[in-house]
Amino acid sequence: MIEHRPLANLIAHIVLWIGIAIVAFPVYLTFVASTHEPTIISNGQMPLTPGSHFLENYERTIFIGPSSTTRTPVGRMMFNSLVMAVAIAVGKIAISIISAYAVVYFRFPLRKTIFWLIFMTLMLPVEVRIYSTYKVVADLGMLNSFAGLTIPLIASATATLLFRQFFLTVPDELVEAAKIDGAGPLRFFWDTIVPLSRTNMAALFVILFIYGWNQYLWPLLITTSGDMQTIVIGIKKMIVTSDALTEWQIAMATTMLAMLPPVAVVVFMQRWFIKGLVETEK
Repeated sequence: MIEHRPLANLIAHIVLWIGIAIVAFPVYLTFVASTHEPTIISNGQMPLTPGSHFLENYERTIFIGPSSTTRTPVGRMMFNSLVMAVAIAVGKIAISIISAYAVVYFRFPLRKTIFWLIFMTLMLPVEVRIYSTYKVVADLGMLNSFAGLTIPLIASATATLLFRQFFLTVPDELVEAAKIDGAGPLRFFWDTIVPLSRTNMAALFVILFIYGWNQYLWPLLITTSGDMQTIVIGIKKMIVTSDALTEWQIAMATTMLAMLPPVAVVVFMQRWFIKGLVETEK
């Protein structure tokens, strides 16, 4: 029986819209600031309506960049961030699913010990091992390169744990059926395990893409060339200590552009993302 409570529904919707307004209003102000002249923003006279410099500011941001700080087009920064985020997400998923498959379906000495050693790396994030990781990357000549930006970050104990827990729920009858049909380990992995893991992979891709896109410390250390800067680093460098030197319209336009790829990934993969998080029976 469904209860109809108009007052409770109205209150719930009001609270929901208030929450949306609190979250969306700063984003709206950022967009408005990106369409005005810098003098209007720095003088504190910015109105709540968009200005007339939308195309001019965004064209300069994407193709030219700020003149006083990074001097790198934001289009290049977005490309660097996109390559880094996609490579990290795909690399983490590929390595994690293979590692979890080996731990669950193969019998070898110290199998559980190896898994717990992988799990223990959760206590050693990049910030803890930053010096040693940087030294290895520098010795290998991978500074200012996509390999240096992505390879040290593509291992993921969390994704390995999630795939392992899912593989443990796969019925043993599927393994036996694959053996009867003459399917080897690689065939069973590609034809059975990977299709069953698609929703999990999609959910992890969304999370890991945003993780890679928002990286700050590692790209800051590993890149010294403006052509290899990511967009998060670019935003930080655009905002200088003196307000007179900060081109706020460019910084705000860059912030709006930086939000587009993560939002697009979440919107287009929303159905798979939710299904991968809530679906337990395969």
